[in-house]
Amino acid sequence: MKTIRWIGKLIWKSTLWFLGLSIGLVIIYRFIPVPITPLMVIRLVEQAIDPEKEVRLVKDWVPISEMSRHAPQAVVGAEDQTFMKHFGFDFKSLEKAWESNKNNKRIRGASTITQQTAKNVFLWPSRSYVRKVFEAYFTVLIEIFWSKERILEVYLNVIEMGDGIYGIEAASQTFFNKSSSKLSKGQAALIAAVLPNPRRWSPARPTSYIKGRQGWIMRQMSNLSPTGFGK
Repeated sequence: MKTIRWIGKLIWKSTLWFLGLSIGLVIIYRFIPVPITPLMVIRLVEQAIDPEKEVRLVKDWVPISEMSRHAPQAVVGAEDQTFMKHFGFDFKSLEKAWESNKNNKRIRGASTITQQTAKNVFLWPSRSYVRKVFEAYFTVLIEIFWSKERILEVYLNVIEMGDGIYGIEAASQTFFNKSSSKLSKGQAALIAAVLPNPRRWSPARPTSYIKGRQGWIMRQMSNLSPTGFGK
């Protein structure tokens, strides 16, 4: 009985510590830039152990107010068109993905920008159910404590946009030799077009498929209401 009580107390204390630390970290990141993410660390380790790769971490945090207005509009159009309306989850897209995945070998995702931000900032990359549970937990916390503007700001600053390249400013400087504040609609759409696999595709060398996605994203950007973020 003593062992059972000890285990119970340990679980209870561990849960309280996790809740306190996770909520505290979410609140802190509401106000300060995210210095590094688990994915960045993983990529650095992968580069370090591969003799053919250069160890590279290019990132430059910029407030969303200093980004081109096309940047947030592009990622919303490409990744999550109901972002401004939902509370972290797009249940219609989840239902469509579920139906599609039952009959297709290629798995279709339905993660919102909030879910992707939760995964990128706080968690490790995997497809396990455990990771998904933690992702849902952090998604709810983010929607509670952050504004939609802050979610987009963090997302646009930490998302992987190339091999060792993170965030819209680093991507803009690397691929177009200009600040993210100067991105055109087409350039923002081109960056958003490669996000499903930024280490395979590059805005600097767009394939016909990426050019097609760019055109589709630009149409979505025009059809959607402006986010109101950016300059």
